[in-house]
Amino acid sequence: MRWIRPLSARTGESAAVIGAKAHGLVTLHRLGLPVPAGFVVTTEACRAFLRDGRLPGGLADELVSAVRDLEAATGRRFGGPGTPLAVSVRSGAGVSMPGMMHTVLNLGLTAEAAAGLAAETGDVRFAEDSRRRFLASLAAATGDARLAIPGDPAAQLELAVRTVFASWDTPRARTYRELHDIPHDLGTAVIVQAMVYGNRDGRSGTGVAFSRDPTTGENTPFGDVLFGHQGEDVVSGRSLTLPLRELAGREPAVWAALAGALRRVERHYRDACYAEFTFQAGELWMLQVRPGGLTGGAAVRVATELAGEGLISRREALLRVSPQQLRHVRTPRLAASARAAVVARGVGACPGVASGRVATSTEAAVRMAASGPVILVRPETSPHDMRGLAAAAGIVTARGGPASHAAVVARSMGKPAVVGVAGLVVGAGSVTAGGRIIEEGALVTIDGSGGEVALGSAPVSTDEAGPHLRRLLAWADDVSGGDPAGDEAARLAAAHAALRTP
Repeated sequence: MRWIRPLSARTGESAAVIGAKAHGLVTLHRLGLPVPAGFVVTTEACRAFLRDGRLPGGLADELVSAVRDLEAATGRRFGGPGTPLAVSVRSGAGVSMPGMMHTVLNLGLTAEAAAGLAAETGDVRFAEDSRRRFLASLAAATGDARLAIPGDPAAQLELAVRTVFASWDTPRARTYRELHDIPHDLGTAVIVQAMVYGNRDGRSGTGVAFSRDPTTGENTPFGDVLFGHQGEDVVSGRSLTLPLRELAGREPAVWAALAGALRRVERHYRDACYAEFTFQAGELWMLQVRPGGLTGGAAVRVATELAGEGLISRREALLRVSPQQLRHVRTPRLAASARAAVVARGVGACPGVASGRVATSTEAAVRMAASGPVILVRPETSPHDMRGLAAAAGIVTARGGPASHAAVVARSMGKPAVVGVAGLVVGAGSVTAGGRIIEEGALVTIDGSGGEVALGSAPVSTDEAGPHLRRLLAWADDVSGGDPAGDEAARLAAAHAALRTP
């Protein structure tokens, strides 16, 4: 059995074999978009590893051969002193599990290779920063900061592959799968790609982008960008990100290329899309793409507008919005009378309003949730906070943007979230916001649309049905002959039943 597949337009394997992330990269290749050269270790290899506790027979030899092909494609030498090749090693299951498994960046930057990178670029700081990031990411992935890193880059790669495979069974990953009804026996693929460096210089950076606003569905690119950083800095929420539109002013050529790529993938998938990207010295590289994932009012708007653009039919637009989603379309907001109680403002990351008692740690959130709703308040969240995120009714973070870990997980769970709250300080047992100390256990209300945090149980108002919802319901009534005065979710459910009847 072959355990490795190339990442190219010719790769024809399903997402079940190569993972959804690699499948998206193959699509990007086919669309002619810039993707770093690489290969993928299949989910079959992961299942064999999890079953036997070791890499399957023949995989080590396949890794050597695949790296040799990667060296030929890039003109670089893996771990070598001259024009060194470093790689990223990322997980990629058949279904999206954001941030739940491990990533290792800059692998292959041995001390010798880092010296070669410094000589090639003339930038010692950049080379040292990249090697430091490699050592830190591998130590974080293995969970052992005292690990003795193999000096041989081939051994480093084998270690990283084993580590990513093993992360499929971490408690946080199992918790995420249980919450989202994902089978435990799927396994993850491992994607290995030539590094492109967002930390290379002032004209380099990284970011995440939605082809349309994930909170409203508005037809405009939306996301986060960081200059002089690598991808983990954006998704972790540890760094202060900039709005994606900042890219247009500082790197207009990268912005134009990204906007064009988003249009192309949206037309291919016929849906709003999410993408991750890096740009090195003014050149764009696409690292991930996946379709859909919008909920509530944003899903309704995107479905109706795509039908209006002729990309999908009205039938498909109706089937893309579930009756359950429709119950959350009329987004609750803090009422105007609650403004006086607002003590902090950030970025609304997932629409909705939630009230609960402040919990400043995962352990506190799990414990306190047994007796009522809690709001998890953290400097930023990480996959280690998965149990707390699952227990919380809403989420607040001091750092991070709309594509940070907290924001992405909140949207996947449909929980209101406010991120990037300036001036919020999270301590042990209390938080400080707006100059006020709020003890753990105090009641607060958050608005995941407006990005506001208010003291107490604040009054709430609900939006009226907008034009996109009215249009979708009119189409539903045309299909089912439903009663326009009836329950909105029931009207959509009747349309679904009529469309599915032979």
